[in-house]
Amino acid sequence: MPSTKSTVENPDATAEQYNGFTAEERAAMKEHAQDRKKAATRRGSRAETEAAAERDVLAKIAEMPEVDRVLAERIHAIVKAVAPDLKPKLWYGMPAYARDGKVVCHFQSAQKFKSRYATLGFSDQAALDDGAMWPTVYALTELSAADEQRIAALVKKATG
Repeated sequence: MPSTKSTVENPDATAEQYNGFTAEERAAMKEHAQDRKKAATRRGSRAETEAAAERDVLAKIAEMPEVDRVLAERIHAIVKAVAPDLKPKLWYGMPAYARDGKVVCHFQSAQKFKSRYATLGFSDQAALDDGAMWPTVYALTELSAADEQRIAALVKKATG
């Protein structure tokens, strides 16, 4: 029976047997490290730093395939309108919105991990608690006016 140990534990194992991070996950981690390095080197006022972070988010959105770009632009507009206290930032190469540096919600392009749909996710910083179990990630394929209202309500609730 072939070994299922990783190539780190077993150098004779083949790449097909390795069950570690995918290429997309490794790329996201590298993007996260680059984002943090870029943010750490920024100088200037808080307003300048926040403006630069928002430009980075908008640039990342502009790079997305059209279907995801349209969704990300709408999510960005909704978050900015409903929760202006949340600050845009890149998080693992994805548009995210944070309070005091901690991500509250984020948008993930379907392309990011070769998924069949984009997602809107909320972290444990979001005040969405509803009993003992509640959703924190929503699949998005398109946005109707009703969907946009629901997202606005979720973001508003998430920011308490």
